[in-house]
Amino acid sequence: MAGIILLAAGSGKRFSAAGGEGNKLNAVLSQTAENPVTVFETTLNQLTGSGLSVHVVTRPENVQVQASCARKAVPFTLVSSAGTGESIAAGVRDTLEWDGWLIHLADMPFVPADVFIAVAANLQQAQVVRPYWQNEPGHPVGFSRPMREGLLQLRGDHGARDLLRGRDVLRLNFNNPAVIADIDLPEQLPESSLFQNGQPHAAS
Repeated sequence: MAGIILLAAGSGKRFSAAGGEGNKLNAVLSQTAENPVTVFETTLNQLTGSGLSVHVVTRPENVQVQASCARKAVPFTLVSSAGTGESIAAGVRDTLEWDGWLIHLADMPFVPADVFIAVAANLQQAQVVRPYWQNEPGHPVGFSRPMREGLLQLRGDHGARDLLRGRDVLRLNFNNPAVIADIDLPEQLPESSLFQNGQPHAAS
């Protein structure tokens, strides 16, 4: 069965450079009746709602992300990652028993569970599966088991782009901009209230 590698080991330099405080994954995205919910927790909730296995890759110093994983009994790998490629390789290395890997970014909290389910299901007929919105490629990107060795060899900050070059990618077209929406700058946080459960929601 395929599972989801959630990449949460980035440093968020653009967020900090634009005046954001701390790691953007720990920034508050919404407020429940009981507690504030961070960017990371929102993303993690979407993933666990899919019913698929989830494995998080994060930095040793990000104890808040680690605590969120522990509360949901989600395993995680600690890396002082020099780039997205190393993070992906580390996550795959710790989940070798899976039949496929959906690579997702922790700063993309709006992608709903049904997208993950659809990508995983289609890995039975393609080596690479990717959601699209209006011809724009999004996340998560799914890789089937024959791609495992390539994922394990990834390095640098280009993620899995090199693996995608020259390969046929099964496109799943979604009428949902959530598959391309991320949190990159502090000013995006207030606007995140326009989204509910991964769907665009008009402001009242």
